[in-house]
Amino acid sequence: MPPTSSIELSVVVPVWGGARHDLDNLVPAVRAAIERLGTSSEILICQGDGPDLLEPSSNEVSVVRSKKDGYGDILKTGLEAARGDFILTLDADFAYAADFVPVMWANRERAEVLLGSRYARGAVAEMGFGRRFASKSLNWFYRVFLSVPYRDISSGFRMYKRRVIADIQPLEPHGLDILPEILVKALCQGWKVEEVPFWYRGREPWNRTRMARFGSAYLATFGRLLSLRNSVRAADYDNRAFDSWVPLQRMWQRRRFEIVHDFMGPQGAQIALDIGCGSSRIVQTIPGMVGLDLGMHKLRWLRAPGRLLVQGSLTHLPFRSGAFDMVLCSEVIEHIPRELVHLDELVRLVRPGGLLILGTPDYSRRRWVFLEWLYGKVFPNGYVKEHINHYTRAGLQADLERMGLDVEGLQYVGGSEMIFSARVPTAAQPVLQTDTPSPS
Repeated sequence: MPPTSSIELSVVVPVWGGARHDLDNLVPAVRAAIERLGTSSEILICQGDGPDLLEPSSNEVSVVRSKKDGYGDILKTGLEAARGDFILTLDADFAYAADFVPVMWANRERAEVLLGSRYARGAVAEMGFGRRFASKSLNWFYRVFLSVPYRDISSGFRMYKRRVIADIQPLEPHGLDILPEILVKALCQGWKVEEVPFWYRGREPWNRTRMARFGSAYLATFGRLLSLRNSVRAADYDNRAFDSWVPLQRMWQRRRFEIVHDFMGPQGAQIALDIGCGSSRIVQTIPGMVGLDLGMHKLRWLRAPGRLLVQGSLTHLPFRSGAFDMVLCSEVIEHIPRELVHLDELVRLVRPGGLLILGTPDYSRRRWVFLEWLYGKVFPNGYVKEHINHYTRAGLQADLERMGLDVEGLQYVGGSEMIFSARVPTAAQPVLQTDTPSPS
């Protein structure tokens, strides 16, 4: 994307596929709405190859050409050309929607992505029965099976903060299915999304051929987004899994939470650290818990007033020795090459007499090996391929005891994932290095 300029608002209007447009009325209406805002702006009319659809009347209107004629290609070209800190997109037949431009602008700090929603509470949508049924069915399907908590993911009336568009590249679709892809990728990157109700009037009826063509593209994109939503790349993966519609996944997350919570005991004035916190309920529900994660997108999703979050990795822990009463590291060490896992660094952060809680899959259990294989078949782009460091109960317990820790407890999730509770000795004694772990 081009470098940030002094322009605050870019209005991007894609015109595609011979669809009807109302540019003669839309452009003056948008310009008048922006003038009332008193902000620096630009209007970009984005089209495919062919004669200009609008003769620019001033420097405030630019025609941007895409090399391809699909809606997604034209929209991507417009987004790349936009220079504003905020980017507003709206359809070319939306002349009436210019009245809602000030509404979107007034809500610009509520979230990084604003959806002009036809189905949120307070919205009005005027369209034929067939189009309404198809649109609502599509939105319901995406909302339920991708766990996307928004009612209108196919709306083209949106406002983005510029950095969101830069963060979610590349965008693959060539058609209207780019709209759910942008939304899902933004959500997976931890950006906040909010719906703003507006009044929608569908001018052009959709025939069966057109709906079938769009439907096939949406289904192809759905498969790709399903893999993304069910991988650790999604910022809210752990949080969603806690309430998953898949019984095994929901049970797994809740059992892990119970075990960790029981090991931690009464919190009181304890200072605790969750390494590789992701979007887990531990950081969300325990006051004063410090969350550390390598992924900024996960910390971005977790952000909330009073919540303590730090970006960092297990290999470079940015804390002084003995800074915490308790350190939790759950489902992290299996993702890191063995030579980079230094368990003594975890112990270093725990005060004498404090607690280390360490969890990872037990690869000596056949049940886990089978479950991981099965999950990899169902979700081939999920987390399975990221498990590059395999531990066993005997090997990991030997590592902990060799460092002088007292293993107080060991519990399993689903008979497969082991969680150790180990006490750091109160007497001063050197912590042995574990660069060369025991066979496991």
